[in-house]
Amino acid sequence: MFWSYVIDRLPQISFSAWQHLWLVAQCLVLALVIALAIAFAVYRVPWLRALANGVSAVGLTIPSFALIGLLIAPMGFGVAPSVTVVTFFAALPVLRNAIVGLGEVDRSVVESARGMGMSRARVMLSIELPLAWPVILTGLRVSAQMVMGVAAVTAYALGPGLGSFIFSGLSRLGGANSLESVVVGVVGVIVLALILDLLLVGLGRLTISRGIRVNQ
Repeated sequence: MFWSYVIDRLPQISFSAWQHLWLVAQCLVLALVIALAIAFAVYRVPWLRALANGVSAVGLTIPSFALIGLLIAPMGFGVAPSVTVVTFFAALPVLRNAIVGLGEVDRSVVESARGMGMSRARVMLSIELPLAWPVILTGLRVSAQMVMGVAAVTAYALGPGLGSFIFSGLSRLGGANSLESVVVGVVGVIVLALILDLLLVGLGRLTISRGIRVNQ
């Protein structure tokens, strides 16, 4: 019964899985940019760093279902509230790890680079970011696993992805193929989370120099 359900709806399942993965991937990129911009702005100022860490901690306590519900009124249904919610939750672990990673960069290395005439922007991109990147990437992996589930919740606001199978099945629980629909959505989210994590591990292999990996 289950496999018949999957085979009969394979094109729809595949398309929803692609939408789900693409939504999460785009939001992770956006969250990374936002988190890095904030981290570079605050990590040298103790009270700003503490404020950013506090906001990231409090933000993670907000129920994603409640937040998506609140955003329906100002943003309507569809992609806009989905992207906003997924990006918000994705940015929080990345921000915390970015602040930690940048704070652990040896200041003598930074000062030496500045003494050689490197601009502040070049030091950030050439010295601080590469050295902090392993810690930042760890936060990105945590975010990816977390928001893969959050993206499913956005189906409540008619967002794209596998969450539609979960909500559709739950809304008619006890009816024909309701359980199969829920299982497809849940298992699909788990599989996508594993795939995305493997991709991020590969990204780490490509973007973290061998010397930094050895010293970790």
